[in-house]
Amino acid sequence: MRLFVSGVMGLSTLLYPLVVFFGRDYFEPWKIACLLIALLLVRLAASYSIKHWSTPLLIAGIGYCVFAMWSNQLGTLLVYPILVNGLMLLIFGWSLFSPPSLIERLARLQHPDLPPEGVIYTRRVTQVWCVFFIVNGTLAWITAFWCSLEVWSLYNGLIAYVLMGVLFAAEYLVRMRTQKHVR
Repeated sequence: MRLFVSGVMGLSTLLYPLVVFFGRDYFEPWKIACLLIALLLVRLAASYSIKHWSTPLLIAGIGYCVFAMWSNQLGTLLVYPILVNGLMLLIFGWSLFSPPSLIERLARLQHPDLPPEGVIYTRRVTQVWCVFFIVNGTLAWITAFWCSLEVWSLYNGLIAYVLMGVLFAAEYLVRMRTQKHVR
């Protein structure tokens, strides 16, 4: 049940740019922020009983939404994807300085005896994700401050997720070709 709730909540927060785009004509910004707070609180409750890597993201997201409610400005809502990318960069980047890297931790769930070349590979993948979050966060920044709401919604509600999917797929293909221990 927890997996289902987390999945629904994850999908709901992924749709955030579309909610902002379509909701701006019908709701004040503080109401959209309230909706996001409700989603984040449910998601936090679903992951509360286990140590989950997304907990700091959820708490930061709730804090940001409280600020967005207070400011009641549409522009404030556009900053959310920038903050998510920044926090993901911090989480992934921090793991590079406090080994094992985040990707190594995930890899060890399936391969507890990860060989040294696997450790090096997972560190590189973590570095690639850090670069992704820098680029994606920069593009989210550009769309928030210098583009129309339509462009912001298209990039942050679709293109960013397509790019993330491409990176997942590319990494999987590289791993299958280069890492014999995963076969």
